[in-house]
Amino acid sequence: MNTVLPSAEHAIAYDSPLKGLLAPCLRCALFVALLTGVFYPLVTTGVAQLLFPHQANGSLIQRGATVVGSELIGQAFTAPGYFQPRPSATASHPYNAGASSGSNLGPTNQALIDTVRQRASAYRQENGLATDASVPVDAVTSSASGLDPHISVANAELQTRRVAMARGLDTDQVRRLREQYTDDRVLGLLGEPRVNVLRLNLALDDLPTTRR
Repeated sequence: MNTVLPSAEHAIAYDSPLKGLLAPCLRCALFVALLTGVFYPLVTTGVAQLLFPHQANGSLIQRGATVVGSELIGQAFTAPGYFQPRPSATASHPYNAGASSGSNLGPTNQALIDTVRQRASAYRQENGLATDASVPVDAVTSSASGLDPHISVANAELQTRRVAMARGLDTDQVRRLREQYTDDRVLGLLGEPRVNVLRLNLALDDLPTTRR
């Protein structure tokens, strides 16, 4: 059987169809990398620093030249003269932003049930409540992040009397201050009113008191 070799004209037709695409693909990849990896981050960072510098830098709270925390991350307060935050589920250290997580325990998990009971009992005792008094859910459960900087208005209200007594302040005075640090619903629609614990406690420290 005779084998017929393809002519030069026919050989051109057998070249890979991808041969001419390498250079355009590389140029496209470089363009996308520069656009999304350099240009876009620079623009968004610049706009954020220009229009929202406080939020862009972590919503940090300063006392003089010292950063004492962030409006977005809770801190542990245990003294009776302070409003106490929502429990944190971070294992290594409470409100550890480097280990943000929830407990991942379901509502039927016995460990969660026991923990909630213990927290509810301690909350009632600390705030002078009856043994069968209702307790706000955010006072006895942690959030998915474990870093919540806010508590509910109901939670803050139940702590107001204890804080006032510990600091030698009038309860209504503490309540009015608490209202100043209550954030409204987002856009007036989303979520519920909430109290920023760190900002409120710092404001309490700025008041003249007899004790804490």
